[in-house]
Amino acid sequence: MEDNDKYRAPALDKGLDIIELLSTQERGLTRAEIVKLLGRNASEIYRMLERLVAREYVARSDGGDRYTLTLKLFSLAHQHPPIKRFIAAARPVMDRFVQAAEQSCHLGIYDRGNVLVIAQTDGPGIWGISIRLGSRLSLLDTGSGQIMLAFQSDAQRTRMIAEHVVIEGETPLPDDELRAMLTQVRRDGHGSTASRQAFGVTDISCPVYAPDGDAIGVLTTPYMRRIDRHAAPPPEQVLGLLRQAAEELSMSGGPGPEQNVTA
Repeated sequence: MEDNDKYRAPALDKGLDIIELLSTQERGLTRAEIVKLLGRNASEIYRMLERLVAREYVARSDGGDRYTLTLKLFSLAHQHPPIKRFIAAARPVMDRFVQAAEQSCHLGIYDRGNVLVIAQTDGPGIWGISIRLGSRLSLLDTGSGQIMLAFQSDAQRTRMIAEHVVIEGETPLPDDELRAMLTQVRRDGHGSTASRQAFGVTDISCPVYAPDGDAIGVLTTPYMRRIDRHAAPPPEQVLGLLRQAAEELSMSGGPGPEQNVTA
């Protein structure tokens, strides 16, 4: 007997077979298609699919005839200790940024429908904007959320939006306005927009890329312009510094430009 077959767990194998199959299908599959492609009994596939849906690894379409992977595996893959390593790598990069830019900076990742802040570094000055660790930022109306959405595959972006949970105070965005904004962000390679949460603040955000070219994280500085005699770095310079920081943390050069974003 092969070592790989020494300790068999048929039920686990069935579940993993379904997950691995669905991971290759952007539009999902019907139960009949899964049965055919895996060459298994229809009743055992049905039972396993129901358990995967109940545990939120797989989602059933509104019509109930198609199954797709959720982002639960994506979320689990970026929990501790990988998050600890990500934060440890980010801290010195963020420290260098805030010293040069004289602005605060925070790092967010996707988590259960919104952006979770996992690292925050204050600027060197006597004032600035800080985002509390563990804060959840809206996926739709913040610079961090829009960067996270823009730099995903169409299928991944659709799932993220479907999982989005409305945050208190969130400003609704019409679908066409959101699509146009995400398309522009993707073409630019960054985001720089007036904050929808506070006057006088510009959210400047850059993606941190995973090996597959999608955004695994986002660096954001809530830029505040000095109006006294101190010559602080202007927003164009701050953007350049933030892009450099994001590139240092990225594991790839990111995707190529995309003309339109669908969601």
